[in-house]
Amino acid sequence: MLHRLAVAPQYLFPKQAITAFAGLVANAEAGRITAGIIRWFIGRYGVNMAEAANPDIHSYSSFNAFFTRALRDGVRPLAPAPFVSPVDGAISQFGQIESDQIFQAKGHLYSTTALVGGDRALAAQFAYGSFATLYLSPKDYHRIHMPCDGRLMRMIYVPGELFSVNPTTARGVPGLFARNERVVCVFESAQGPFVLTLVGATIVGSMSTVWHGVVNPPRTGKICEWRYEDQTIVLKKGEEMGRFLLGSTVVMLFQKDVLAFNPEWAPERAVQLGEAMAS
Repeated sequence: MLHRLAVAPQYLFPKQAITAFAGLVANAEAGRITAGIIRWFIGRYGVNMAEAANPDIHSYSSFNAFFTRALRDGVRPLAPAPFVSPVDGAISQFGQIESDQIFQAKGHLYSTTALVGGDRALAAQFAYGSFATLYLSPKDYHRIHMPCDGRLMRMIYVPGELFSVNPTTARGVPGLFARNERVVCVFESAQGPFVLTLVGATIVGSMSTVWHGVVNPPRTGKICEWRYEDQTIVLKKGEEMGRFLLGSTVVMLFQKDVLAFNPEWAPERAVQLGEAMAS
């Protein structure tokens, strides 16, 4: 009950308008004002600029250019594991999919079908499989990389709400990750198909992928799908696949008996890009 009360104001906020305004501000090229915002953000959230390929805050033309900054070479080595963490962040939840139900938080489940935008045939491939939900906080590196080698097959934009995706909201909003706006990316791998879903949130101005560019905006309110079976778009483990322009969450789906999660993983544990996720 307390968690639901804590998130109740989010049902009233004009989330779409707030997010659109945040996108405009984040993309603005305002010189010293932009540098001042970046300096404040680094101090407020404890961003480690020593890991950035370019630590000079005055060189970033916009806040989004800073927010999607690259890392220095070598600061995120890839573990010798079949599956690695695709992001810097924290583990929200992970484990087995119970039939088609994904565990969000105590008292909250949502279906794989809802997550992928209503495609029952796609969702059925992951019955009793595995999932991992990783949350990116404001201080984190906000590029998303591949957990394993994969060939892109489909991309589905699913319109939705723009609730925050922080841990408090995950405990208070039922079906959060299947309610929020999201981009569902379907890959084929040597271990079978897998899904990597980018979940939007309040103030997430947009999401982009390396093969498409910015997916949203525009926000049409309709499901959109792109098919890539007739193309050969192959991304290697650890290679960049997309970006959040302001932070959010990644949800991954894998088939039954494909992987066993790293025994050191636990909910709320911090993770880094490239560390061992599963064998």
